[in-house]
Amino acid sequence: MSLSNALSNAMSGLAYAARGTEVVAANIANAQTPGYARREIQLSPRPHIATGGGVQIDSVARVVQQSVLAQHRISAASASGAAVLTSFARDIEQAIGTPGAPGSLTATLADFEAALLGAAARPENEAKLAAVLSTAGALTTQLNQLGDRLQDSRTAADKAIGHDVARLSSGLEQVADLNRRIAVHVAQGDDATALMDHRQALISGLSEIVPLQELPRENGRIALVTKGGALLLDGTKPLPIGFQPTAHIMAGMSAGNPLSRLIVDGAELSAGQMAMFAGGRLAANFTVRDQSAPDLQSDLDRFALDLAQRAADPAVDPSLTAQPGLFTDQGGVPDAALPGFASRIKLNMLADPNAGGALWRLRDGMGAAVPGSVGNAGMLDRLSGALAQSRLPTGDPLATAPRSAQSFAADLSSRAARQRLGAEADQSRATAEHDALSDLLGRDGVDTDRELENLLNLERAYAANAKVLKAVDDMLLNILGLT
Repeated sequence: MSLSNALSNAMSGLAYAARGTEVVAANIANAQTPGYARREIQLSPRPHIATGGGVQIDSVARVVQQSVLAQHRISAASASGAAVLTSFARDIEQAIGTPGAPGSLTATLADFEAALLGAAARPENEAKLAAVLSTAGALTTQLNQLGDRLQDSRTAADKAIGHDVARLSSGLEQVADLNRRIAVHVAQGDDATALMDHRQALISGLSEIVPLQELPRENGRIALVTKGGALLLDGTKPLPIGFQPTAHIMAGMSAGNPLSRLIVDGAELSAGQMAMFAGGRLAANFTVRDQSAPDLQSDLDRFALDLAQRAADPAVDPSLTAQPGLFTDQGGVPDAALPGFASRIKLNMLADPNAGGALWRLRDGMGAAVPGSVGNAGMLDRLSGALAQSRLPTGDPLATAPRSAQSFAADLSSRAARQRLGAEADQSRATAEHDALSDLLGRDGVDTDRELENLLNLERAYAANAKVLKAVDDMLLNILGLT
């Protein structure tokens, strides 16, 4: 080996040590930076004939396991969606209450039944009749509040969808811009790893909205596709995604009539096409708005209708002809075909002294023209018996066993509890999977101990190459006779 070749090899070693020290310093400095991928220098031996040997720095690579990153993003979407469904289920279970707990639907119904028994024992006592009116009013108020709460949950979910769609659309624009900038840097031979870090963190954040997968393209660019197969970005222009929020949702409103689904490239998706965006927070909010809350609303409406029909049964209140009984649809006869009855159920004003009615109608019937005998407890007994009677609820095609009013209320509470337990179980599984993948992904992150060890190796390499330079320098000085 000639002295010039030895000098060239040592210089390449010093260049590697200097560049390696820079990379190690960057790794340590960004050890806690979200989205930062650890850097590694890619080396290869220089051809001996061309430059006399030595080491060649090919590139500085980002260390990322793409398969683990892809699974991590999918798990993040699942965990985010499960959190939305769990929050909704907990809120509704709390509103309905645990059977028997103070303030629960079953407890309010039990108070009404107890008041009926007390009034039946003392039908002449107006205080007892007032207790029946008060507890019946508390029951209708609670049903109104539950119905309104379900619609408020749907409205909140609709609003959250609008925010997420706006964020997703904006994020895709940013990814497209980063694609352009990265392609320029790569084409010019510049370092684009910092831009790639930013892009990775941005996509991981968007993946909580809808699970996204990367497809590699030339010059460092990527395409983005949902887990369900919707191509959102491939090139420099993302797919336009929109949504039309509704200010206030009412019972009976459904997806497409008039509630908006996703609008992609100017066209609203069908119910089947919405499956392409399944798996994240966006899909979970659509589930709350279009499935979970409406299903619970239907059950609540059936309970309210069952309550009204029991009180309006001619066998219970013979005074009725075509008018409503104790429970009305905002003053009229309950309409089973119109959704949202739980939010509209009201007490019959004919029995409310504050509305111009009279308490004696609780004893003598809503259609009675004049008071009857003050000792007649027949209607109070019949209404109490009707609530305890087991019957099939109207409008429930899945009902197979007759139920009393109290059993019906307990079923509502049980369904809310089951929904909450199922949602919590799904969230636990999704969170555990996400945490495990986060740990696995973190193994490729910056380990400061390993980086300091690499720094010591670079120091030794620098010292060794420096000694070679010193030896070559001494040889050249001897040859020139300068020592």
